[in-house]
Amino acid sequence: MHRPSRIAGAIAGMIAGGAALGVAELIAGLLPGAPSPVVEIGFQVINHQPAGAKDFVVSLFGSNDKLALNLAVLVVALVISGGLGILARSGRGIEPPNRDRFWLAIGGYALVALVALAASLQDPLVDPLVAIGSLLVSVLVAWLVLSRLLALATDLRGRAPRAQMPDWSRRRFIGTSLALGAGALVGGSLGRWLLTNRPQATTPLAAIPSPAQTVAPLPTGSSLDVAGISPLVTPDSDFYRIDTQLLTPHLDASTWQLKVTGMVDNELTFTYDDLLAMPLYEEYVTIACVSNDVGGDLVGNALWGGPRLREVLDRAGVQTGASQIVGRAYDGWTCGFPTEWLTGSDREALIAVTMNGQALPAAHGYPARLIVPGLYGYVSATKWLTEIELTTLEAFNAYWVPLGWSKLGPIKTMSRIDTPRRHASLQPGTVPVAGVAWAPDRGISKVELQVDDGPWQPAELSTPISNATWVQWLVRWQATSGDHTLRVRATDGTGALQIETPHEAAPNGATGYHTIPVSVG
Repeated sequence: MHRPSRIAGAIAGMIAGGAALGVAELIAGLLPGAPSPVVEIGFQVINHQPAGAKDFVVSLFGSNDKLALNLAVLVVALVISGGLGILARSGRGIEPPNRDRFWLAIGGYALVALVALAASLQDPLVDPLVAIGSLLVSVLVAWLVLSRLLALATDLRGRAPRAQMPDWSRRRFIGTSLALGAGALVGGSLGRWLLTNRPQATTPLAAIPSPAQTVAPLPTGSSLDVAGISPLVTPDSDFYRIDTQLLTPHLDASTWQLKVTGMVDNELTFTYDDLLAMPLYEEYVTIACVSNDVGGDLVGNALWGGPRLREVLDRAGVQTGASQIVGRAYDGWTCGFPTEWLTGSDREALIAVTMNGQALPAAHGYPARLIVPGLYGYVSATKWLTEIELTTLEAFNAYWVPLGWSKLGPIKTMSRIDTPRRHASLQPGTVPVAGVAWAPDRGISKVELQVDDGPWQPAELSTPISNATWVQWLVRWQATSGDHTLRVRATDGTGALQIETPHEAAPNGATGYHTIPVSVG
């Protein structure tokens, strides 16, 4: 009897590791509180990323960066498993008969499980006992699968010549490996589907009190009737989502709490019902991600509703010297912005509990999140909010600041061409060129379009809802045959022109004029 080849050992190890991960994913999908090892390890990779890593990954994979991270964790786990399979093969057969190496390999699987457990215990939504049980089952599966496949592979190298008898040993090994691998893939995929599509537990809108102050009806002319232009109000399903979560968290409003701590006279704790008992207000606010490139779609406008942050802070009594408001999510993620952003201004930040007239979706921060007009999301828009701390700007750096992003994040004046699209082929004649422009908390006073090197043409603007929202714009261009370049720029409500010089998003937001080529003919 001969020990398995290195290739057979590697295959056995990878199938064993894949089966263990597949079972863990399936348990996570079926049992609330059970962790997904891939997600939990990936989340820790995000939390410990070096400065500049996010920009590099996004430049490679774009909006598929989280998928790429999931796949990277999976590939690394399978490579490690393959190495453990090669190690374990030395414990089979007579060359040499060393069972210690087999159990050392099983210990390697257990070590990987311990790493996953340590990562899982950092997640407040994971039940520690359930996590321990799930990962023990995974190690047991790895042991059983590895033992079976190595047993089948043991006499592959000592088989009879093909001319004398069928190669049954090889066929059994290959067939069993394929069957177990397919089972792992199906189980893992089903578990991930169940995790991703877990029913969203949100509060029925009927249980949320009517706002004490609603927004006025949208004024006539607030929307322009142009095909292809971004809608004035972005639907929930189309609203951009940027956060550090690999899966949407599902928090239970019945046990959720919001604490107000730090430099306040009275530290407070609110339940979800306490929050709903406060006067609720509505306002349209455009928010944007600091990672949004010129012409990008990481920006949206929605109707948000909830208590005013200012009223919550007044109840707590902000102490003199407090210069930073820090928002903390359920998992410890933080953002922070100056207290003076709200002091002595007409900006009304909300602890939002509704979005576009419905309970806040889980993907956008249920039960509650912060909405602060005029600031990029990375310094203000805490989702899954559980704590508001008053401190100083010098005492604390929020999540993205040590990673190279600016501590202050006012949204820059920006404009975008929605229609026609880049490289569009058009017919000569009147062509509607339209899009949106935004400078939240300052408003937009003018938008202009330039064709090639011609003069800047003023655009027709939609009637603004408020200074905190974007506006739509339209120029009816008399297009002539040939290749053309279209550029747009905006002027905010203070008279300041959009910055023309191109600059990448880091460290405090991209700049430049959105420019697209089109062909007419």
